Amino acid sequence: MSHDIASLNALLDAQRSAFLAEPNRALDLRRADLKKIEALMADHQQEWVNAVSADFGHRAETETRLLELSVVTRGTKDMRHKLARWMKPQRVPTPLMVQPGRSYVRRDPKGVVGIVSPWNYPVQLAMLPLATALAAGNRAIIKPSELTPATNALMARLLAQVFPADQVTVVEGGPDVAEAFCALPFDHLFYTGSTRVGRSVAAAAGQNLVPVTLELGGKSPAIVAPDYPLDDAAHSIAWGRFLNAGQTCVAVDNVLAVGSPERATAIGRAVAEKAAAFYPDFAHNPDYSSVIAGQHFARLESMVEEVRAAGAEVIQPAHDADAVRQTRKFPPTVVINPPETSRMMREEIFGPILPVISKPDLQAAADHVNSHDRPLALYVFSQNSREVEQLLDHTHSGGVTVNAAMLHLANDQLPFGGNGPSGQGAYHGRFGFDELTHPRAVFKAGRWHSTRLVAPPYGKLAKRITDIALKM
Repeated sequence: MSHDIASLNALLDAQRSAFLAEPNRALDLRRADLKKIEALMADHQQEWVNAVSADFGHRAETETRLLELSVVTRGTKDMRHKLARWMKPQRVPTPLMVQPGRSYVRRDPKGVVGIVSPWNYPVQLAMLPLATALAAGNRAIIKPSELTPATNALMARLLAQVFPADQVTVVEGGPDVAEAFCALPFDHLFYTGSTRVGRSVAAAAGQNLVPVTLELGGKSPAIVAPDYPLDDAAHSIAWGRFLNAGQTCVAVDNVLAVGSPERATAIGRAVAEKAAAFYPDFAHNPDYSSVIAGQHFARLESMVEEVRAAGAEVIQPAHDADAVRQTRKFPPTVVINPPETSRMMREEIFGPILPVISKPDLQAAADHVNSHDRPLALYVFSQNSREVEQLLDHTHSGGVTVNAAMLHLANDQLPFGGNGPSGQGAYHGRFGFDELTHPRAVFKAGRWHSTRLVAPPYGKLAKRITDIALKM
């Protein structure tokens, strides 16, 4: 069902009224809410797999189970098991000047959370933020991408079976609905998507001073040191680029091959060989996913044609161009040293294309990273711990995996979020609970407290106490 502004406001008002009637949902009820999410993942696995694959044209079943359903299940279980500890007020020291008294911090729910989720992982990137919002005691309205209608319909139906609409609901519609949704006066807005749209989301939320979490993207580079084993690097990079046909926000976007110019060619060809081993006959391979839509496929084609015309080496498996357009299975593609001015070097690729660029040394690789927007992820391949620390000290990114790709995302004990243009705020585990709660300061004064001594009219005692305070 599509929604207009009036109906969106009505949904928000209903959830806010319900929240005000139950402003601090009890621990046992929050745990029960999380169990419902877990059950939706476990009891409807094939329905989720079929819906996502229908939206993509083809999505590898293992990728949906591993990267969507298991991520939501594991993250939700972790929150449920640790929730009691997270909800417990945190005692903090009370300074002498305000004693006697007791100081602590409560983690209070924010209220109604708006969740805008993208198409590339339509289950994980809607349901894990939802589970986080529920763990924090909030209510939530989800606006999923219009590019995944089958998944959205299933999500809306299943959530409506286990949650009342004044606690959790899904709204559907195109960009006009999304724009109106982001302008609502939520208590928190959680957006996952592109940096370009993220700027508009932040501006819309700012009109109502709505706090936002922006999980964006960018060009996540992999730096490969000169002595790192070629086969090991190629395996990790091919996995981290071509999984879900490259449609992953933390996918390896480009490789900075450190060393001689021949090193870039060697790495590029090794990655292409690994891709061929992973996805033989990619056009008919059930493990290789389709590009989400025709316009995205065409965008990727134009990127490749631009660098091919500029003389860059393009490595692709043999394929029938017309046939793969029909299935939207874009060939796993490696490009050696594309021009820096080309679109694939300026824009997030978000598809199965991997540029490999030669850099003479580690400092040049770090300079390349620093000359672009701070990426969501950085990948460092080196067996030398000093080299690793040197690169970490001289670059910035949302997260880092060393000697592998994307695995920092799989650890719920690590924050997941961007840095600058790649995002703001973080979630997963405790970090998400803190993101979607308000740290409320509480001081409980004793029967006697310092304001009984320092109060107008100020005299010698007030001056003495002030002198002591300035020296503490």
